[in-house]
Parts: sequence; structure tokens; C-alpha cells
Amino acid sequence: MRFLALTDERGRLIWISAARPGRTHDITAARHDHVLAHLRAAGLGALADLGFRGLDNDVRNPMIVTGFTAGRVHKLTPSRKTANRVLAVGCVPVERGFAPLKNWRTLTKLRTDLVRATHFLRALLVLINLEVNR
Repeated sequence: MRFLALTDERGRLIWISAARPGRTHDITAARHDHVLAHLRAAGLGALADLGFRGLDNDVRNPMIVTGFTAGRVHKLTPSRKTANRVLAVGCVPVERGFAPLKNWRTLTKLRTDLVRATHFLRALLVLINLEVNR
């Protein structure tokens, strides 16, 4: 099962997408959920991992920021290495926001249809926010 989630700058979960089959790629899931369009409409940006490279091709006004990768022949320049470090520091609160979801071990063993899984994920979002605000 694959789902997308958004956190605020402090790492609090604010949105969880509908559940998709586990074979779904990150970019495909983001396109189906219209994540980029919603971010543009709200005037927001997002930090993302390398699975989202190529989702946002707007060079002048990117909404989704991903890191850089090195190849066998093309090594990363010092400025790109620095950009990856800055991105990694910015992603720390995001990963802390995902930690409560990963603590619910039920998600690893969840074998149900996607509609029920989506309802379960949204209920978890409410429970986690209640726990964090307590």
C-alpha cells in the first residue's frame, strides 16, 4: 500500500492521500492526487525525496524541491552537495512527522481494500493530531 502525506514546517501531519497499490510510483500517486496543482493554488512549496524527481519541471517557479543525484561519470559539484545537505536538514522535521505513522505497525500488515485503507489512514491522521496536540 502506498500513500502520500504532507507535513507543515514543524513536522505535524496535515494531509494524507488516498491509499494506492504498493506498486504505484511516487510520481504517479502525486499526479493522481493532483498534489502539484493544489500546491500551486495554495501558493505553497514542498520538500520531497528523489522519488519525486521530474514531477515539477517548472525551472523558474518550482513547487517541489528535490535533491541532486550523481552518476558514474557525472560527479556532484560542491554546490550541489551543499544543496543536498541543506535539503536533508530541511527534511528532518518532515521525517519526524512521518514517525508516528511508522510507529503504527498495523500499516505494515494491513491487507484490505484501498477504500477501507484510506478511511483507516485518515482516522490515524486524526488520532495522531490529537496525540500531538495533547
